[in-house]
Amino acid sequence: MTYDAPFLSKPMAVEAQWLDYNGHLNMAFYNVLFDRGVDQAYAPLGLGPEYRDRTGHTTFSAEFHVCYIRELHLGDQVRASFQLLDHGPKSFHFYQELRHVDGWLAATGEGIGLHIDQSGPRVAAMPAEIQAQFNIMAQAHSGLPRPERVGRPMGLRKPLDALPRA
Repeated sequence: MTYDAPFLSKPMAVEAQWLDYNGHLNMAFYNVLFDRGVDQAYAPLGLGPEYRDRTGHTTFSAEFHVCYIRELHLGDQVRASFQLLDHGPKSFHFYQELRHVDGWLAATGEGIGLHIDQSGPRVAAMPAEIQAQFNIMAQAHSGLPRPERVGRPMGLRKPLDALPRA
């Protein structure tokens, strides 16, 4: 198996029921697009509904941080990227971008995924064949630069004269 670096989803359209009263994509549905992109990235890794049905294992999102860059509107077509940043036996760290099919950046996302044994549910080690696929993807993505938005702290920006003095 070979992996694109980064993985890119098929184009996905902004749907009418996802718009807010301002006429643009509601913030919750950026996550839906990111999640649908992840689902497409999972297929070559061997994850997804068939894996869950066969093994009783799945993935859960532990954390996801979105940065909204540019508004999306009804009918806009976007693709979601997936870049594997790090992984271990039970979890993985990834970065995503939602790009309009015209090339401009709409949003970025950074997440931590967990491999879950649903009988608990509890975090569990991935089987060797899934871990092997993560290793192959990690190798394919190892030449990509670390995205600038990874690990961004969240908080209000204060002018220097508003900061407390020591």
